[in-house]
Parts: sequence; C-alpha cells; structure tokens
Amino acid sequence: MITGSEMAVVDANAAGLGVPQKQLMESSGNAVARRARELVDPGASVTVVCGRGNNGGDAFVTARFLSEYDVEVLLLGRAETVTTDIARENWEALLDSDIPAREVRDSTDVALGEPDLVVDAMLGTGVSGQLREPAATAAAAMNDSDAPVLSVDVPSGLDGDTGELAGNAVEADHVVTFHATKPGLADLDADVTVADIGIPDAAEAFTGPGDLLRLSRDPQSHKGDHGEVLVVGGGPYAGAPALTAQAALRAGADLVRVACPTSVAHEVQGYREDLIVRPVEGRQFEPGHVGRVLEFAEEQDAIVVGPGLGNDPDSLEAARALLEGYSGTAVVDADALQVVPDLTTEADLVCTPHQGELVGMGGPRSDDWRERRDLVAEFAADLGHTLLVKGHYDVVSDGERTRVNRTGNPGMTVGGTGDVLAGVTGALAATQEPVHAAAIAAYANGRAGDIVVGERGNGLLASDMVEAVPAAMRREE
Repeated sequence: MITGSEMAVVDANAAGLGVPQKQLMESSGNAVARRARELVDPGASVTVVCGRGNNGGDAFVTARFLSEYDVEVLLLGRAETVTTDIARENWEALLDSDIPAREVRDSTDVALGEPDLVVDAMLGTGVSGQLREPAATAAAAMNDSDAPVLSVDVPSGLDGDTGELAGNAVEADHVVTFHATKPGLADLDADVTVADIGIPDAAEAFTGPGDLLRLSRDPQSHKGDHGEVLVVGGGPYAGAPALTAQAALRAGADLVRVACPTSVAHEVQGYREDLIVRPVEGRQFEPGHVGRVLEFAEEQDAIVVGPGLGNDPDSLEAARALLEGYSGTAVVDADALQVVPDLTTEADLVCTPHQGELVGMGGPRSDDWRERRDLVAEFAADLGHTLLVKGHYDVVSDGERTRVNRTGNPGMTVGGTGDVLAGVTGALAATQEPVHAAAIAAYANGRAGDIVVGERGNGLLASDMVEAVPAAMRREE
C-alpha cells in the first residue's frame, strides 16, 4: 500500500530516473482503458468525467484508447485552467483525436445522459474533504446512474492519505489504481485492479528529487513554524558545532541555538551572527550541565547531540544523561554515538554513523551496499531508532522503511562534511518524520557536495557545502 502523497514522491523520483510523467500518464490511461474494455463491449457508450488535474489527464488518455466506443468526455471547468502541463498536453491530444469533449462550467451543465459505463476521473489522491461543485453534482449523478462507475486511481472523494471517504463521494463499482493499492480502497464495495504503470523499483528504493516534495511552507507561516534546533557539542572543537548549526539554518530551520562550553562559546558565535549561543561553564560538557541543557532542549523541535563533543568519559556521560532525559527528536552524531546502544530513552533518535562508528555501536560491516542495506535495517529494528549510515551509498532505515542514497562524491571525505549532514538532518527532523528527515538530509547533503565539486573541482571544504545546501534542497521544475 502507498499513500497519495508518497505516490507523488515516487512519481517524481521515477522522472529523475528517466521515466517521465508523460510516459506514466500514458500507461495509466491505457490501464483504465483495458479495464473499461473488460466491462463493456465495443460500440458501448462511455462517459468520461474529468477534473482539471493529472487524474483528469489520465482519463484524457483513456478516452483516446477507446476509439472503438462511443465516448464523450466532460471536463469540469474551463480548458484554459487545466492545472498541469502534462494534463493540458493530453487534453489537446484528445481534441486533436476528434473525440467529443465539452466543458462543464457549473453544476447546472452536468448531464451524463444514459451511458453504458461512466469513468470517474474528477479528483485524485491529492484531494480531501467534501466534494465541491460541480464535482458534487457530477458525483450524485454517477451514484444515481444505472451505469457502472469505473474510478481512476481512487473514487473522487476518497482521501488518498487517510482513506477517509467524503459523505458525497463517488460510489465506484470498479477502481483501477496505479502502482500499489491506496488507503481506504480495501474498505470499498468495489472491484479494485492494481495496474503496473512502469515505475521502476529504484524510484522507491533510492532517494531522489521526489523526496524534496515533502518540504513545503505555508505562505501564512511565522517565525518558528519551520523548526527550532539546539546543537549540543563543542569543547575540544569549536568548528564542528558551528558547521552543524550553520547547516541547520541553511536547511531551513528558523532558529538555531548552540549549547557549548564557555571555552569555545566566543569562537562559535564568531562563525556567524545568526547563531544563538547558550554557553555552559567550563572547557567541556559535564554531567552537571545536563539540567540546564535539558531546559534549553525542551523549548526546541529537535536537538543535535555530538558535534565536537569529544571522547572524555564525563562528556559522554553528560550526553547519555541528556538523551535519557529528553523525549523529543534527537540527531546523534560523532562521539555521542557511543552511548546509544545501551541507552534507555523516550526520545526518537536519528543516528548518523559512518561505517566505523556503526561497528563501534555493535552494528554490521559490509562493503556491498545491498547487503549493508539489509543489515542496517535489521540493526535499526533492534535499536528501535532511525539510522543514517554514511558511505559511498548511504543507507537510511528505521527498521521498517529503508532507503538508499547515491548522491555525493569522494571529495566529501574531508573533515566536517558529517557535521554538515548532522545539521541538515536536525533541521529536517524538526518538521519531518525521522526516517524522512534522514533520507532527505542524505540526498541534500550529497547533492550539496556534488554542487560544490561541479563548480570548483577538487579541494571541497565543508563550509562550501553549507552555502550549497539551499540549492541542493531546491527542486528543479
């Protein structure tokens, strides 16, 4: 099963792999036409009721494949307001095929006639709530019709993410859904066909540009709505927590604070005026600092623990106590990873080890990415936390969902790139599910490295990557 929003991610990732949406729409429309031929004989009348989005675009294709039938297409709305380029192209192809089609400007213009089959393609998986006009009147006409109703992907009015059915939804007799079944379809009194439309397995297995679809901003949002992050680290090192904090800002966090020892607080603040420093007294983190840091942490949407922390037993004990006392989402990196295996915590952890650190946590070693993928998934399930294992191919898993990332390059072996990744992950963990935060972060961090190397060649610096993060997180239309 796959939700509608996840399906959008997979579609975009497929396009990134060279399988364009136009090809997928052609396959989808063909699949619906095949099912229509099974339901009614050639020469039968078929009324296709279409919305202005890609669900309607699928049905424009369907109509073209039903040349041996008496087909009429009803478009709900004005043709010039068809919402996507690909749907518009298929509307024009429909008209060029000389198939009868007309615009339905309002509810009074809805007239299905007495067809032998009705195809419902008004609304797809991206729409929820009660149907509005003229779709509401069209749905009522379909439900009152004696003709069987064949819905495209989901019946109009079914929420493709939650499976909830609107009170005035289309009562489909048959559904052709694409790639995988959707929430709520199993509960319908309808025959459901799952059609393979040619999406490669890699579109789900590997991260890609579609994962960036998870990132959105409400135009009415306010400061803090996109996450507040606390970076806990420093002492032996000042650059690591500063890189992490700057990367979190560049990855979209609204506010980033750094809790660090006073010995490095001035240096950390000096890296960027945008950082808010919350110093604790001393040269390194100690157990006595935990109470104050927890007070800082409770006000944040996510914390990042470990950058520049060092390997001193007192600092590690402080990290352990902090994570055990925290109940939010925490990204754990660098030396702090050592305390995770024996940790008892209510926090949701995203751990970001490289292969050596993973082994130090008691995890598996493998040079084959496929084997490592499976072993990391098993280890994540045992830990009960999300892992982002850095490597030539990064592996992300929460034990149930596993993704592999292929962005990045050998120039990223330079020091500090892991601190950048921790910051990007922290920013995303403030607004996303842990496994999605880790997958997007791996993709964006590697892409930032690729951007820098593409522009400058060898000699990549982690600080260069910080500046490339916004471009790496921007979708190319």
